[in-house]
Amino acid sequence: MSNYTVKQLARLSGVSVRALHHYDEIGLLKPSFVGENRYRYYGREELLRLQDILFHRELGVPLQEIAELLAREGRDRVAILREHRERLLERVEHSRQLLRTIDRTIAELNGECAMKDKDFYHGFAPEKQGEYEEWLVENYGERMKKSLEETKAHWAQRTPEDMKGAFEQGAAAEAELAEQFAAGVDAQSLELDAMMDRHRAWVSQMWGKECPRSGYAGMADMYLAHPDFRLHFDKRGEGFTDWLTTAMKSYAARG
Repeated sequence: MSNYTVKQLARLSGVSVRALHHYDEIGLLKPSFVGENRYRYYGREELLRLQDILFHRELGVPLQEIAELLAREGRDRVAILREHRERLLERVEHSRQLLRTIDRTIAELNGECAMKDKDFYHGFAPEKQGEYEEWLVENYGERMKKSLEETKAHWAQRTPEDMKGAFEQGAAAEAELAEQFAAGVDAQSLELDAMMDRHRAWVSQMWGKECPRSGYAGMADMYLAHPDFRLHFDKRGEGFTDWLTTAMKSYAARG
């Protein structure tokens, strides 16, 4: 197996050069050696370690915990891969359930079949939603509990098509900002304001009420505090969570 430079490994794995440099800096993935030309080179062992890192990222493990996990797991790579396989099979089955729910909902919206109300939510994990809500109330108090109840009441009066449209709007607003991050735009730039307006409007839509700029800054703190949010945002690029939350707070402060 060949030795790969950072750029070659980035092309091979789909991990950005920036992320590979970051992994090196924090000691998560060191190169096999550094050449006289000062290039980093990665061999077979590093490729396998990067695969381990990506498995853990895919399975929802925060970046800061992966090095500790890899150290504990030792060198029994076959056993590790078997464990990854079992967990991925569980996710595949979960994804199949969600796909069936999507297909049935599309058919229902097209008038091709009728769904029972409870079937709209087949495949979703209520325990995960409950975990998020408990975390929010624990960290933000009774006012957050009241806000969650108001949001639930708002969406209880909406259709699945409304929810689908809201998620699409949020994904579009997020993707627009991720493009600016990838292009190297300063998170505190005024040129982001129109995009931040659209993103805050989406938050308002999800809340079912106006999201004030102070509340928007609070959302940024929540994104930073909960590892699942960091995992979600950093899938668009290592460091996107920090960039996005800086942009949200900077925008909020300008209001």
